[in-house]
Amino acid sequence: MRRRRSRHEVEELVAEFESSGLNRSEFCRERGLGLSTLARYRRRREQQMPAGGSTLLAVEVCGRAPEPARMCGALAVVLRGGRRVEVGRGFDAGTLEQLVRVLEGV
Repeated sequence: MRRRRSRHEVEELVAEFESSGLNRSEFCRERGLGLSTLARYRRRREQQMPAGGSTLLAVEVCGRAPEPARMCGALAVVLRGGRRVEVGRGFDAGTLEQLVRVLEGV
């Protein structure tokens, strides 16, 4: 008999799927998960999200925006829930780490 997954485990599975780049069949096969189970988890998550599909977070912007020429070689991080953070060369790794923690709710 299978044990029930915690809410946290379910959220992680859905986030992994969304950032995996795999289609549903591939993802479910790799994780030993039923297609209908993944669909149910995704549906639940959508129902729990506020109207508009996203939440707002307070952020503080320091300094000036990078010039487009400097954005060549930018790094993009896709977080749970499809959030995306992009940084250019010379970014401060400590600040990025703090931002990711805030966005992930850690």
